[in-house]
Amino acid sequence: MTDPLYAELLRIAQEAARRAGDLLRDGRPADLAVAKTKSSPIDVVTEMDIAAEKLITDLISGHRPDDGFLGEEGASTEGTSGVRWVIDPLDGTVNYLYGLPTWAVSIAAEQAGETVVGVVAAPMRGEMYHAVRGGGARATGAWDGERELACRPAPPLEQALVSTGFNYVTDVKRHQAEVAHRLIPLLRDIRRSGSAAVDLCDVAAGRLDGYYERGLHPWDLAAGDLIAREAGAMTGGRPGERPNHALTVAATPGVFEPLQQLLEDFGAWHD
Repeated sequence: MTDPLYAELLRIAQEAARRAGDLLRDGRPADLAVAKTKSSPIDVVTEMDIAAEKLITDLISGHRPDDGFLGEEGASTEGTSGVRWVIDPLDGTVNYLYGLPTWAVSIAAEQAGETVVGVVAAPMRGEMYHAVRGGGARATGAWDGERELACRPAPPLEQALVSTGFNYVTDVKRHQAEVAHRLIPLLRDIRRSGSAAVDLCDVAAGRLDGYYERGLHPWDLAAGDLIAREAGAMTGGRPGERPNHALTVAATPGVFEPLQQLLEDFGAWHD
């Protein structure tokens, strides 16, 4: 039976993700413009990122006023309840800016520093992915209802389809391209969707055999990491580490170990 607290957090996260997704999908202005930049002039924030984060934090605070927040667009409060929400209101902002469909709303709830609930809404897919720690992972689709998620059986590494992402800082991006150049001949192929949250959910759903990326923040990966793990995937960073800013790896067992070792050998984490 699901812990009553986890059930409450899941219900709130799903409501917030659904409403924010609807706002982003239906409220996108035709003349959408960049509101500000972050790590570089091409790492952008739009007015819709900011509006979606406010919607999410206002909704959650209305239900649970004592919880803390960590949000990409500035929401940061300690809280007193022991629960902290980790929010990416629009993962895949550049895709969204250009009208590409691969973007998502990512909401996770932590308790005592551990992610216990994760929800990722992908409105242009008509899908919402969710997981509760110890309770498995599921997806709800507009066309096929709710289904349990399970990562793919492991193929040989040379037949693995793996996704990655690239940083917006030029030197980092150049190094990431060098790592991908060395990795591509050893795999079936590499994909690049532009949304870490979607990539992690695609590992969970069996649409990818693996995913890796350097430079992710907690809000990029908190919900998707839990969803992937609850679907049977393995996740980590460098060997012996949890997913972190230096490196995040998620893959079906049997692909995870050799992929992680190759990334270590190739210095995928290197600054």
